Amino acid sequence: MERVTHAEYPWLLPSDLARAADPDPRGGRRRRTVRDWAVDTLAFAFACLVGIAVVHNSRQINESDAVVLADEILGAVACLLLWARRGRPAATAVAASVIGIVTPATGGAVVVAVFGAAVRLPPRRLAAVAGAAFVCSTLQGFLRPDPEIDGVVNLVVNLVMLLLATGWGMLVRSRRQLVAALRERARRAETEAGLRAEQAQRAAREAIAREMHDVLAHRLTLLSVHAGALEFRPDAPSAEVSRAAGVIRDSAHEALQDLRQIIGVLRAPGDADGAGGNRPQPTLATLDALIAESREAGTAVTLDTDVPDPAAVPAATGRTVYRIVQEGLTNARKHAPGARVDVLVRGRPGDGLTVDVRNTAPPGPVPHVPGSGQGLIGLSERATLAGGRLRHGPGAGPGGGFAVHAWLPWPA
Repeated sequence: MERVTHAEYPWLLPSDLARAADPDPRGGRRRRTVRDWAVDTLAFAFACLVGIAVVHNSRQINESDAVVLADEILGAVACLLLWARRGRPAATAVAASVIGIVTPATGGAVVVAVFGAAVRLPPRRLAAVAGAAFVCSTLQGFLRPDPEIDGVVNLVVNLVMLLLATGWGMLVRSRRQLVAALRERARRAETEAGLRAEQAQRAAREAIAREMHDVLAHRLTLLSVHAGALEFRPDAPSAEVSRAAGVIRDSAHEALQDLRQIIGVLRAPGDADGAGGNRPQPTLATLDALIAESREAGTAVTLDTDVPDPAAVPAATGRTVYRIVQEGLTNARKHAPGARVDVLVRGRPGDGLTVDVRNTAPPGPVPHVPGSGQGLIGLSERATLAGGRLRHGPGAGPGGGFAVHAWLPWPA
């Protein structure tokens, strides 16, 4: 979550910063906190003290007992209305102002109510409420004038008190709006951080699955071919058995090395090729080694390439070509054992690279080998991510078989 600091917003109270950093998950109106109860109690006490002072002044100027009693009752009612100012700020301020027309004992309650309205009402409604409070206080000055204070002075004092209450309330309102904005920003930042982490995790998983399939499927197919040969030819010469066992051992060792390489690269994507004990990533320059390995496993493979300098091909593009050929050879061994495989690579800088992997129909019965087609789907995704395209399907020639065709960009 994005943290809201006091250095960034020095005018906010610590409690406001805490609310901004830890938003209320329930939303809507908050329940009164201990701080809210304390503020409401102080506001009620202030209004009561002002009312008591006004009633005492009424006795000093020899007001009748009935008037003093009415002031006491109406002042108490206005003070009690303040407990509803959080839920109904406009109604509370207007009611206190209307009561204040006939008694000056509500002066403190009116100031507190106008302050509460300024905290919670938009500017247009606040202007109407404050205007009504000023009109009511002006009428009260005409109905119950104080003989010790000039009428103009009384009017100015009322105006100044209402302006101070309104301005202070608007300041508190703007601060609370800022806190709400910071709270929303913190919630949005937390959500976005979670989405970014989830997307990064998903991308890493897809990369691991794609690389593991492309690399391990090739090695494990070699293991399967030679293990099957040993199973169906237990009477083979010892030299052939020894050679097959060596290929199985080497393929298993290569599979483990490839797996370590994949995990290492994905854990440290910024490392250079070959750094940290990892072997170099395959490129177009290492395609000959892949073809030779397939030939040693018994697959008849022909490679035809006219790329003048395989090392000049961009590393990412060359690696994609390598994976396409690797997947094509793996599928040929699995689904068309004994078939001939032709690999053609053509391209120039600016024209792009064209890769064709074709295998003829198998000479004998096709064994049932489990497969989900995810390898070809992964190749299509890999080619698309590289800015190219890939298609695959049955071969168009009279020999049938299967063909994979891909085009990849090669900038000039």
